[in-house]
Amino acid sequence: MTAKESPRKNLKIQAYSILKKKIVNCEYRPGSMLNEAQLAEELGFSRTPIREAISILEMEGFIRVVPKKGILVTDILLSDIVQIFQARMEIEPIALKLAGPRIPGEELLKWKGWFLSGDSSVEKGYEIDTAMHLGIIGYCGNSYIIDMMKTVFDKNTRVIVSSTENREHVREALKEHLEILDCLLEQDFEKAAVMMRTHVAGCRNAALDFFYSA
Repeated sequence: MTAKESPRKNLKIQAYSILKKKIVNCEYRPGSMLNEAQLAEELGFSRTPIREAISILEMEGFIRVVPKKGILVTDILLSDIVQIFQARMEIEPIALKLAGPRIPGEELLKWKGWFLSGDSSVEKGYEIDTAMHLGIIGYCGNSYIIDMMKTVFDKNTRVIVSSTENREHVREALKEHLEILDCLLEQDFEKAAVMMRTHVAGCRNAALDFFYSA
């Protein structure tokens, strides 16, 4: 890489990261239309890194460039929800059993403290929810599972944030999170895995209830 290429690559990565975060957190709502000039002005980039970031995000399925119209933030389909939670239900219990013996007790207590902190805001709720789940997965020792589940959780967050009822379910899941963490602290990894699968199934049902009734 030449000295000239490096700053350009950094701008592309910065633009990509900012755009992706806004899409994942639904600041740009599913189904909304954007345009390149608007994004460049809003985010303070030239159009080249914005265009490059758009190309990556389109490959990842977050947006679709519509000729002569603009950039469409892709809708969340029922099939997306089914597949996201199918992946989570099958893989998270396995990742948890792999991770359980590796997770330091102080890490589990830190996560438990998050849920006991008394912060009831919806936004904080899904942030700590995602951080705990990815935190557990991060100790599984399998980089393929870790990378795959990071992608799944990007899609999962869009489902949570775009669904009012599913966002409320983040609060309701507090008890389940604490029970899973207590099982991990007690080193009952089989029970924790069963509870994780039940928890994810409940999240799936809350999401499907919202989207079927919307």
